[in-house]
Amino acid sequence: MTASPSSAPSSGSSAPDPRVRLVALRETPLSVDEVLAALDDDASGGLTLFVGRVRDHDGGRGVTGLDYSAHPTAEATLRAVCDEVAGEYDVLALAAVHRTGPLAIGDAAVIVAVAAAHRGEAFVASRALIDRLKDRVPIWKHQVFADGDEEWVGAP
Repeated sequence: MTASPSSAPSSGSSAPDPRVRLVALRETPLSVDEVLAALDDDASGGLTLFVGRVRDHDGGRGVTGLDYSAHPTAEATLRAVCDEVAGEYDVLALAAVHRTGPLAIGDAAVIVAVAAAHRGEAFVASRALIDRLKDRVPIWKHQVFADGDEEWVGAP
């Protein structure tokens, strides 16, 4: 399925897109319930939810934990990405929240969700949202491995 142009304001407009209901960077645990509540809309026939979690391995190595750091512009960049996706797809609402600070194995690191009239549009917009977030929002991961090694992922 391809993106459907939306009749809503484009991401180039000066006002934030009202369909972007929740954008945040937080040092506290993320809530799926909060994200779902933000996207509640009787017109939506499909709502996708992606939760990125801290896994116990990376590249065949055990991971014991990690710490996310964000550039001071990260939240504004995240908002711009959300506005852009809302402007390109026929969605009713979307949300994106990301953790910063130390996280344990199993913790939710990022949640993105999209509500649309139809499931297909919700899926493609959700995929675009998480892919662009990972590609463009300046958030860096400091991983600690079981063998004591550590590495920065995504850092310039």
